[in-house]
Amino acid sequence: MQEQQTLAVLQDKTDDTFYKDLFYAGTEQEYRAAITAAGESVSSFLQNNKKPFSGITPAALLAQFNTIDFDTPLPDYESLLEEVNTLYIKHATAFHLPQYIAHLNCPVVIPALAAEVIISAINSSQDTYDQSAGGTFMERKLIDWTGAQIGFDTACDGVFTGGGSQSNMMGLLLARDYYALEFLGHNIKMDGCPAEASRFRIFVSDKAHFSNQKNASLLGLGEQAIIKIDTDNRFRMNAVKLEAAIKKELELGNIPIAIVATAGTTDFGNMDPLQEIGRLAGKYKLWFHIDAAYGCGLLLSDKYRYLLNGIELADSVTVDYHKSFFQPISSSAFLVKNKLHLNLIKHHADYLNPKEQDYDELPAQINKSVTQSTRRFDALKLWFTLRLMGKQQLGAYTDTIIETAEKAACMIEEDGAFKLLSHSDLGVLVFRYYPADMTANPCEVNQYIKKALFFSGEILLASTKVNQAFYLKFTILNPLTTIDDIRHILTAIKECGKDYVKDL
Repeated sequence: MQEQQTLAVLQDKTDDTFYKDLFYAGTEQEYRAAITAAGESVSSFLQNNKKPFSGITPAALLAQFNTIDFDTPLPDYESLLEEVNTLYIKHATAFHLPQYIAHLNCPVVIPALAAEVIISAINSSQDTYDQSAGGTFMERKLIDWTGAQIGFDTACDGVFTGGGSQSNMMGLLLARDYYALEFLGHNIKMDGCPAEASRFRIFVSDKAHFSNQKNASLLGLGEQAIIKIDTDNRFRMNAVKLEAAIKKELELGNIPIAIVATAGTTDFGNMDPLQEIGRLAGKYKLWFHIDAAYGCGLLLSDKYRYLLNGIELADSVTVDYHKSFFQPISSSAFLVKNKLHLNLIKHHADYLNPKEQDYDELPAQINKSVTQSTRRFDALKLWFTLRLMGKQQLGAYTDTIIETAEKAACMIEEDGAFKLLSHSDLGVLVFRYYPADMTANPCEVNQYIKKALFFSGEILLASTKVNQAFYLKFTILNPLTTIDDIRHILTAIKECGKDYVKDL
């Protein structure tokens, strides 16, 4: 019986239809048909979505998934796309609509989407030259370009990564290993953390990204290694308090190894004082990492580039092109001022990047990567974008966003129904609905507003807590968003708040 089944399968393999779903020269027409059908689904998404979310509840959506049986394949692409539309596209968040004003999700540019078609089909892996010859040099060229925009010289280097949290981890990893090797003569890569590592300390703003704590834990330093520094009235790291904290840790017998500054905080979109922090890093011989995952968009702007002054002092920098360069996820990078520091993470495998290989002659990007061997050619999206649009057009988008956010801040500030916490260097505004005559609990009212608007599907807001109090948050990252859109959203918030208070 087994032999008969095996024979039947082998006979099937002689039929051309057996390989009809495999991407090769014989299935070009099938490929074109599939891509065309998928493109029509995307077009339908653009044309039919008039609000950023359908409003479906998790329970209702989960019930639809319970009917799916993977053991029974669908008959054709029409059936498949109908299913995907029902389960996913219909309820996908539409980041390109102005009514989406929640998180750091940018609308994407079309050249990058065209690049995605090539990336996924050719399927290069960016670990070694023999897997991606042109891709290796394209990625390197874009890293060099980004380094030049930062203000690094030709000694800089870097690698594309999966996102800001990964890049931030690489910054802390190099900080840890560099300090141990340079000042303790200890090779962590070979021998693990030294006993002194329990006293390593890293200084961050109390508004810095959560990945700092998570990464310190993953690196074996524990969250106790992170020292949070108070911020000023614009929620930027206070450099005076930073120096006081460094001195205090030294007095306690601890070992400061690094400072992480934030160029564009997630909650407020403001810039830590990079020049002052860089000076302190130099004074105390600390690794200086800048998380510019959000603020990297300022590299594109001639008008607002000055807000990044001091970034050139960094030892390492995180850049998220998929936040502020209008790229599809994922497209990020980690850069170092001195390429030799990347040797701290290099590891050789005989089958991939042998030690005896001349890497000037035959480069391998895997030598710079920490957590990825097989890695997508995401750099092609940025290549398409810069070569077709140019830095200036992208920079104009950034300028528009910053200026819209400032007008929105003034509008909120002047409206008696709202309390604004801070203006933003970039585009994040934290505020709450809180008219002077409101006696209801403001946290409960604003929580209701966010939830009600979300499940209406009409407007998607973010939220955060400041001093344990609940606030609404605008993240303006769409150059299509106008001040009229902001006015409409604020009106909807007020109406929602009034309805809640009225029913109490």
